[in-house]
Amino acid sequence: MNIEIIKNYTPKNEQEKVDKEAMLSFAERNPDAFLRTNLTAHFTNSAIITNIDKTKVLFVNHLIYKSWGWVGGHNDGNPNFLDVVLRESHEETGIKNVKPLLKEPVSLDNIFVPNHIKNGHYVGDHIHMNLSFLLVADETEELITKVDENSGVRWFDIDEVLNYVTEERMVYIYNKIFKILKGLK
Repeated sequence: MNIEIIKNYTPKNEQEKVDKEAMLSFAERNPDAFLRTNLTAHFTNSAIITNIDKTKVLFVNHLIYKSWGWVGGHNDGNPNFLDVVLRESHEETGIKNVKPLLKEPVSLDNIFVPNHIKNGHYVGDHIHMNLSFLLVADETEELITKVDENSGVRWFDIDEVLNYVTEERMVYIYNKIFKILKGLK
């Protein structure tokens, strides 16, 4: 497991400090922390994709959460967080030329995932130990909806996108990342 990226992360607030400690402790005690076979928690990666001007973000309308939100996915055994989020970004949006704006994560969050049905199978309550990245892409590239995961892919003005987010628990995380993104201008 490549948890050095977590060890080297400097928490921005008390929530991230607590979540970082939990991630490191969990990874140390659970050799399957990078696999979905761990039904309690597992590592995931997410990204806010911005346009070159940093005025828009690319969100997908998630089927499970019934909300517009970031892209991302499970590590599924891959210890390279950035590789995972780059792959997921392409798969979920169709964007071919997506690059890291920064190579290190900008947020650490342990996110509760309520039980749901995915691909006809029950998935119980669990925690996503999530590292978030900032990526950049050309907003003129063709977008493709990944119909088994989302019902739409769309660029939003960064100051308006939260009007389309119906997952209240995610607003805090998005605001935290948007603040970092706006500070990079």
